[in-house]
Amino acid sequence: MVVSANRLELLQIADAVAREKSIDRQIVVGAMEDAIAKAARSRYGAETDVHAEIHPKTGELRLSRHLQVVEQVENDAIEISLSEARRKNPAAQAGDVISDPLPPFDFGRIAAQSAKQVIVQKVREAERDHQFDEYKDRIGDIINGVVKRVEYGNVFVDLGRGEGIIRRDELIPRETFKVSDRIRAYVYDVRREQRGPQIFLSRTHPQFMAKLFGQEVPEIYDGIVEIKAVARDPGSRAKIAVISRDSSIDPVGACVGMRGSRVQAVVGELQGEKVDIIPWSQDIATFIVNALQPAEVAKVVLDEEADKIEVVVPDEQLSLAIGRRGQNVRLASQLTGWNIDILTEAEESERRQKEFLSRTELFMSAMNVDEVVGQLLASEGFRTVEEVAYVDLPELAGIQGFDEDTASEIQNRALGYLAEREAEFDARRQELGVLDAVREIDGITTAMMVALGENDVKSIEDLAGCATDDLIGYTERKQGETTRHAGFLDSFNLSRDDAEAMIMAARVKAGWIEAPAAEAEPESGEVEA
Repeated sequence: MVVSANRLELLQIADAVAREKSIDRQIVVGAMEDAIAKAARSRYGAETDVHAEIHPKTGELRLSRHLQVVEQVENDAIEISLSEARRKNPAAQAGDVISDPLPPFDFGRIAAQSAKQVIVQKVREAERDHQFDEYKDRIGDIINGVVKRVEYGNVFVDLGRGEGIIRRDELIPRETFKVSDRIRAYVYDVRREQRGPQIFLSRTHPQFMAKLFGQEVPEIYDGIVEIKAVARDPGSRAKIAVISRDSSIDPVGACVGMRGSRVQAVVGELQGEKVDIIPWSQDIATFIVNALQPAEVAKVVLDEEADKIEVVVPDEQLSLAIGRRGQNVRLASQLTGWNIDILTEAEESERRQKEFLSRTELFMSAMNVDEVVGQLLASEGFRTVEEVAYVDLPELAGIQGFDEDTASEIQNRALGYLAEREAEFDARRQELGVLDAVREIDGITTAMMVALGENDVKSIEDLAGCATDDLIGYTERKQGETTRHAGFLDSFNLSRDDAEAMIMAARVKAGWIEAPAAEAEPESGEVEA
């Protein structure tokens, strides 16, 4: 190969490679320039800073070496003296770079092979970068391809200018593919790796079904109907919640289509997976009732603090509400984002009766009142002695059968019971050696101090060294089994946020960390606004 021969041939090769690999022509030309420069170094010396430049229109090749202008030359392969540089360029200064033209030369066999490898490597890298840039913007889309090969249950898909993989666990159960089968899948991740971009596809992802509905239902594509949530048990059953932005369009009907044509097209792609289409509602209770379809719900009890909902269903609806192997309630829970407990009306009635009796006995023993008074307090919704002690007196006196004197006497007994219990807790706390300073943490009660002391947490530093799970416990799932590990303050129903706040306050008090600026106490002499 002679560098000076056939100038346009280099440009023709660059154009052909750029078209074939779908990359920028300038990248190919740049790869050629790097390859020629590398080959030239084998002729002029490895240390020589050789540069090659191919004219983008004429294909003319120019070789040059760059020399740095210095006062005293130490390496004449890369440096040139200031006096010599000024003979070439009178304006040259120390630190400048002088370009010295080099004559063309014939490539040897080894140099040509080395140049070819450089070009191939640069083009391959550019091709991979182009593929990554193209497919990373398609994350969240459905893509069509052809099965290229199947290895150990994993399906490799030819996407045209790239290759995707559907791992075995991302395939719908019991579905099989053969080489050359056409396949549709959801792009959920694209990663840049050494051997090229890895395109991860899925047919079990909840958004795969959502995108299929978007393709089949024009109202979803146009944004009139919106998919709010999706829950899937791939290959078996799914629930999808939809809402319409146009009151004249029924979102469920739009997704079902004429005689079920639209939903059946999605079901066919999902290997017969049954789909429940549910109207979404901003009201959580209504949404959960809809999500548990086809079961009928009698009552919903919402516990926002515990992030839990109890659903009461008629006895004959229990199995339908739970579903086979808990499938219906599990999908409803995933769809709504709430933990759902299913109770029958009989179970709920029995539980409420037990709670009523328990509260009645508590009031009778704590305040030394008769059964009738205890039942009246329990039936009015009082759950603890604290609620009775600190409720407004007129509200307590307004209970049927009570007058102001009776209400005042009951409240005084409640306050007396709480004071007596507080004294017992305080004595126990001192016996355990829990320091007074622990009480200064917001939210810590004397009863909590006793519980902490029984778990060897006796000082601010001990509390500061605790983790949130130490206080409220945690659930461990291992090999299909669930184990609940109790926390020191499990019986006080603390939220995770409350437990974290207590620990952070203890760390501030202990001097381990600084208080946040908004919470820092004012220095003496300063007045808070």
